[in-house]
Amino acid sequence: MSCNNNTNYSNNSATKNMENNVNQTSTLVPDRKGFIDTIDGKPTDLFILKNNQGLTLAITNYGGRFVSLLVHDKDGKLRDVVVGFNSVADYVNSTEAYFGATIGRFGNRIANSQFSLDGKEYKLFTNNGPNTLHGGKKGYQAVVWDAHQLNDSTLELTYLSKDGEEGFPGNLNVKVTYGLTDNNEVTMNYEATTDKKTIVNLTNHAFFNLNGEGSGTVNNHLLQINADQFTPVDSTLIPTGKLEPVAGTPFDFTKLTAIGSRLDTASNTQLKYGNGYDHNFVLKGNNGSIKHAATAIGDQSGIVMDVYTQEPGIQFYGGNFMQSKNTFKGGSKDDFRTAFCLETQHFPDAPNQPTFPSTILNPGQTYKTSSIYKFSVRNQ
Repeated sequence: MSCNNNTNYSNNSATKNMENNVNQTSTLVPDRKGFIDTIDGKPTDLFILKNNQGLTLAITNYGGRFVSLLVHDKDGKLRDVVVGFNSVADYVNSTEAYFGATIGRFGNRIANSQFSLDGKEYKLFTNNGPNTLHGGKKGYQAVVWDAHQLNDSTLELTYLSKDGEEGFPGNLNVKVTYGLTDNNEVTMNYEATTDKKTIVNLTNHAFFNLNGEGSGTVNNHLLQINADQFTPVDSTLIPTGKLEPVAGTPFDFTKLTAIGSRLDTASNTQLKYGNGYDHNFVLKGNNGSIKHAATAIGDQSGIVMDVYTQEPGIQFYGGNFMQSKNTFKGGSKDDFRTAFCLETQHFPDAPNQPTFPSTILNPGQTYKTSSIYKFSVRNQ
């Protein structure tokens, strides 16, 4: 699946400084040796995907994580726009569980760590206040996926999430295919089948800094989200069930706006609840077709990331809980608001919110959804 970018951005010369790209790639991507290990009896490794434009994506099958993503900036120089670590051990020991990870069985929060299906109550592990976040104690970010590199630009990850794992019903067979197109797109295709009625909400939790890992705050990045509404939350970041307009609020990103330009809105309760932005936006054109969801631009690099998805929502997280406790690949710390996330998704707490789009998967059905991160540079 490929998307044309209809905004006023274009790729700079992809061949600019190409003589240096091989050396840059070798220094920006971690050594594979740090990822060769065994966890829970299964081998871990690092897989490198490339397209013919120099776009390079490094993924480890421990948690299905994006480790590095090398993108050309406005000067033709490669920058690593995904924060990550130099080894599997660093991910295992990180105080932040989700850097770059494939998320499941249910992305985002489920209220009071429970939900019901057909009158049966299912209790989940509580790991975020009173709630379940991103699948529970050991979500998909902490398992070793079976990995098959199909070609130079495609990696297939599969995982059997067994009936009762983290409290979820049904044996869920999951397949995630990550790929690069020669149109500088990172494609993310998710599939799942179950033998028992269950709930599913898969996403990727890459943390981005479009100026490059270690370049400082993301508050000066520009952001646009194609959403006229968002889902307000309570003090534990569970949606209230209402859809409220973004107009006239700090959540209005219908036009390109600096991420940090309204963070000091002292009277906004929603920003206080999330310590900043950690909210689901209701995307326009919610009919299951692929649509343009968001645009982010690095203020220093000129790198543009356009997000496309079939999902009805997108979670914008501004790095509010980063606490300088972990050291990234290049030696920088995970300082406050030095990375952001745009997670395509169904709405948080959908299993307990009857008016939200359903996340139920029945036996005989196939969960199938696609999202894309497309990269270019801004016209100067």
